[in-house]
Amino acid sequence: MEDSSSFFYSTKRRMEGHTDMGLIGENFDTGLMGRMRDNDEYESRSGSDNFDGASGDDQDAGDDQPKRKKRYHRHTPHQIQELESFFKECPHPDEKQRLDLSKRLGLENKQVKFWFQNRRTQMKTQLERHENIMLRQENEKLRAQNSMIKEALSNPTCSNCGSPAIPGQISFEDHQVRIENARLRDELTRIVTLTNKFLGKPISSLSSPMALQASNSGLELGIGMKGIGGSSTVGTPLPMGLDLGDGVLGTPPALPGIRSPMGLLGSDAQLERSMFVDLALAAMEELLKMAQADTPLWIKSLDGEKEVLNHEEYARLFSPKPAGYATEATRETGVVIINSLALVETLMDANRWAEMFPSIIARAAPLDIITNGMGGTRNGALLLMHSEVQLLSPLVPVRQVRFLRFCKQHAEGVWAVVDASVEIGQDAANAQFMTYRRLPSGCLVQELPNGYSKVTWVEHWQYDENAVHQLYRPLLNSGIAFSAHRWIATLQRQCECLAILMSSSISSDDHTALSQAGRRSMLKLAQRMTSNFCSGVCASSARKWESLPIGTLGDDMRMMTRKNVDDPGEPPGIVLSAATSVWMPVSRQRLFDFLRNERLRSEWDILSNGGPMQEMVHIAKGQGHGNCVSLLRASAVNANDSSMLILQETWTDASCSVVVYAPVDVQSLNVVMSGGDSAYVALLPSGFAILPDGQSCGFGMPNNTCNGTVPKGGCNGGAGDEGSGSLLTVGFQILVNNIPTAKLTMESVDTVNNLISCTIQKIKGALRVA
Repeated sequence: MEDSSSFFYSTKRRMEGHTDMGLIGENFDTGLMGRMRDNDEYESRSGSDNFDGASGDDQDAGDDQPKRKKRYHRHTPHQIQELESFFKECPHPDEKQRLDLSKRLGLENKQVKFWFQNRRTQMKTQLERHENIMLRQENEKLRAQNSMIKEALSNPTCSNCGSPAIPGQISFEDHQVRIENARLRDELTRIVTLTNKFLGKPISSLSSPMALQASNSGLELGIGMKGIGGSSTVGTPLPMGLDLGDGVLGTPPALPGIRSPMGLLGSDAQLERSMFVDLALAAMEELLKMAQADTPLWIKSLDGEKEVLNHEEYARLFSPKPAGYATEATRETGVVIINSLALVETLMDANRWAEMFPSIIARAAPLDIITNGMGGTRNGALLLMHSEVQLLSPLVPVRQVRFLRFCKQHAEGVWAVVDASVEIGQDAANAQFMTYRRLPSGCLVQELPNGYSKVTWVEHWQYDENAVHQLYRPLLNSGIAFSAHRWIATLQRQCECLAILMSSSISSDDHTALSQAGRRSMLKLAQRMTSNFCSGVCASSARKWESLPIGTLGDDMRMMTRKNVDDPGEPPGIVLSAATSVWMPVSRQRLFDFLRNERLRSEWDILSNGGPMQEMVHIAKGQGHGNCVSLLRASAVNANDSSMLILQETWTDASCSVVVYAPVDVQSLNVVMSGGDSAYVALLPSGFAILPDGQSCGFGMPNNTCNGTVPKGGCNGGAGDEGSGSLLTVGFQILVNNIPTAKLTMESVDTVNNLISCTIQKIKGALRVA
């Protein structure tokens, strides 16, 4: 492993290239990582000419400086041919590719950079010119058709005999056409106003109401007789650059599993989408105010270490909190190893978003695409999504949220992505029936040099405190559980992991010399293992678990079962999942170091066969030794035990620590380590999740049990202090019967319950705590 300075240097250099590796899974496009945005920075001469001399800033200098004569450089035919050939493959070369081209063609790096900028500008101009010609031709056709229609209406004839009709005796169909045209004209004017506000900039071709009335043929016929998004005989895009059939307030394309959000049709669906647009705009405005650096919405806490929402100021600017609701509002800023475009694409894709935040997002799915954005970017994109947000404990309910996600570019390299629960836009009287709701939350992303981004995250929840177990109320009240701090910490850890996987110079510490394909397969297997563990602990809908209401168990124990018949990633039969959470009077770091130590595993794990385990493979996922995927071998009791290994993933960040493991047979692992498909490896994960307790005194006692005999200053409650307490979640998944049609017995339930209780007691005994 390289030292930290050389690691980050090599990481940043490699992130400027183009790779097809995903974020452990298949959905994260790392080609966007580190791409420096130099598109449209300069608008200069044609693609075949360039000049040496002043840059754009020099050309804008004051008038008192003498102007230098530009020295033009004309490229040779060979240079132009090579540049054109490279442009067809990659119109946005990175720094390394530009250096290679400059050396090969005998040009300066600045000349190559300017040539590509000029060529992109030239290509864009040509495309716009071609589109304008096509639009002009189509407009002339529509004008001619409109003139014919007007002439026919001004000189009506009898459809039976062909003679002139009596004035006023116009057919019923003509009346309907006129009424429909008037309605469409009013609807179009309203849409243009909304679109201008939605995209944040004026649309010149539609900004004048007089122009709409004077030239009503092109746009009205483009919309069609069925309203916005209806069928149209015009195949070219509208002059404002948006196809309303796939854009603002338009009908989304036919995608599998995507339907109208409320099941509405026609004008009702359009009205609902108009409400969604208004809600998204209001949410974006609120996010920007909440993310602003100097704002009275945030005040310092009494200890001066964190920010607290000013509820009075928030109620004055936005809306008061519903009665009986607790508030969890946090803001956090951090720097991550990912560029702004890559992060925006990740957030706007449900699968990539869930993979980036696996411990927070249990499940995510798109429900409707209101608009995909404009100009081939995510600027103006508005999606309706559903997600399940979890905290790794069976005592905290999974929060299912249906929300709008709106993305907007506010400046070059500055993006904002905001979420707003759809329920917020409904009748406020229904708030009393909601257990929780997510107020406008999201992040502001600012591009930094070398592929980094500065992210300011705002997270705002309101929830019914009665729905949360007493053990976890201090954690939620402290603003740690579903906080912006947790989102930023997870994002930093995942991006660091991705950077390590992309860096070929950083090798793993294993003794098997895994190939890159083998490492990817191992990491995908570990990702699935951890995801299944989380679903068994939190009871999300990602897996089809059935709850077991057993009266003999306490309210802090959750038992679930599922029958597996055809899932190759799990043994066939009846699987029982059990999970519970307890408070531990030790720090989170101490508990995490103990549980991940393979030499001390025999003190609590029955799979260790009573002896220390040996780490056979180590794949780093972060700079810290605790963020890794490893293979452990237990001491063999007999010859048969030698065929079983333990796959383990451990990670820790500023918000949570996790240790997940599962026994795997050697034959299946050999296929995975050689780069084979990991989907057919059967896993039953078990493990631990460690969270800060949110409220501890310096002696590791909960504040509500502290007797007050503490040093001056009282209970400091620092989650990272050596003496603070932590919340330990223990989860086991066990195959109780390999026949799916068998019946689950109480003996199996008692066995799993005793296993968890015994494991917790062994951990407490090893750590010498009561």
